[in-house]
Amino acid sequence: MATQEATIAVAEVKTEVRLRAHLSIMRIDHWVKNVFVLPGIVVACGMDRHLFGSINWGRLVVGLFAVCLIASSNYVINEILDAPFDVNHPTKRFRPVPCGKVSIPAAYFQWLALMLVGLWIGYQISHPLAVVLAGLWIMGCVYNIPPIRSKDLPYADVLSEAVNNPLRMLAGWYLAGTSAVPPASLLVSYWMVGCYFMAIKRFAEYRGIADVAVSAAYRKSFAFYNERRLLVSVMFYASHAMLFFGAFLMRYRMELILAFPLVAVVMACYLSIAFKRDGAAEKPERLYREPALMAAVLSCTVIMAMLLFVDIPGLHKLFAPSVFQ
Repeated sequence: MATQEATIAVAEVKTEVRLRAHLSIMRIDHWVKNVFVLPGIVVACGMDRHLFGSINWGRLVVGLFAVCLIASSNYVINEILDAPFDVNHPTKRFRPVPCGKVSIPAAYFQWLALMLVGLWIGYQISHPLAVVLAGLWIMGCVYNIPPIRSKDLPYADVLSEAVNNPLRMLAGWYLAGTSAVPPASLLVSYWMVGCYFMAIKRFAEYRGIADVAVSAAYRKSFAFYNERRLLVSVMFYASHAMLFFGAFLMRYRMELILAFPLVAVVMACYLSIAFKRDGAAEKPERLYREPALMAAVLSCTVIMAMLLFVDIPGLHKLFAPSVFQ
């Protein structure tokens, strides 16, 4: 009798461990990254101020939850397909899938179920939102699933994963209640900002592993990358992000030019973090532990939000095109 009770207890523990493992591969702690949805809401309201008073806050919260479910679906397939490579990483080899704590068939079901529920919720809110969420999920497939598996291709890995940035902005844009299409310059700028952050993450990961053979075994693109190439790409993405942001504000919202110094401080702080061993650049969910960066991000966010709603006519006169004869 005692033996039977012990067996049941062990089975219950194993079930609890497995449930926790399946919850873990959803990376709920990474949902904070969906904060990138919020600028889409703010910008939409700044460009059409009638939207702010008509926002359905309940719908907004539910829409954010739908985005999180789609993101978790992508995280699940990432955990499944990355397991053979994660065993070569100094810390990721302890993830639930490489450790054998996850049922692979159940994980595939979990991946599809999260996608279907997320898309269904998005469709109930608006058709454009559902299309954006479908795009977000498809990009997760492009990034993770062979034969494309863009995460193994140098530069394509950064460009394809960072597409999630403008897609999140679009999600926020449509959650604000507008049916208009946002300016292309804004979306490209947001994409390049995402590329900037992702390239810095690659740089931090590469430095953190500090072994060419091990890094290439963990991530195939690291067979091509080195510190110089990664830093050059960081500069490329930063330049493009600011060029397209400048194109956006010159046409749509000149007041945002006053936020440029703060944007530069945020970007500089983030690059600085990349040189820390096992720092937040490798694990963005830890960014809240960087007080200087958080202060810069908060200040920049507040100022930019204000500038979207405060008109400064003198700036338009100062930067108005002129012809000297």
